[in-house]
Amino acid sequence: MKRVVIFASGSGSNAENLIRFFQNRDNASVIQVLTNNPHAKVLDRCKKLKVSALSFNKTAFTATDDILNLLKSTQPDLIVLAGFLWKFPENILKYFPNKVINVHPALLPKFGGKGMYGMHVHDAVVKNKETETGITIHYVNEHYDEGAIIFQAKCKVLASDTAQDVAEKIHELEMKHFPEVVNQLLNK
Repeated sequence: MKRVVIFASGSGSNAENLIRFFQNRDNASVIQVLTNNPHAKVLDRCKKLKVSALSFNKTAFTATDDILNLLKSTQPDLIVLAGFLWKFPENILKYFPNKVINVHPALLPKFGGKGMYGMHVHDAVVKNKETETGITIHYVNEHYDEGAIIFQAKCKVLASDTAQDVAEKIHELEMKHFPEVVNQLLNK
């Protein structure tokens, strides 16, 4: 049985989608969710879904090996960033090479980098008058949104679309494709 650990910072809709996807499968399960936000809605979702969830602070994540040691003890086969906003520390990336992935709400390399998340991305897509956007699932490296691309899915952006319209289209792509791609990576 493969083991997945999810990192999330906010509402946790992608985390919940992944947890539910793997709940009735015999190849993998989400064993833990970790968040840098003690008030994140993802904690409530995990409680309802009976999945272990913990919050941590910046010191535990970047200045010590606390989170690395926690991950070493759980030995995940894959670490999935699902709306996690902090840059991932090199000590974890080195210990788990090619085992940390992220979903980004745009077609990288466009609209990536520090500060490009959520509505910031969707606003930029609309302001740039893009005719398409999408999601990118990629490996995480030491730079924001620069890891090798695993998968992309596209959607049209209409001239009349607002950033909120784009956000809804992106959310649909994430719900549809993210669990499947995670499953494929676990079955490699």
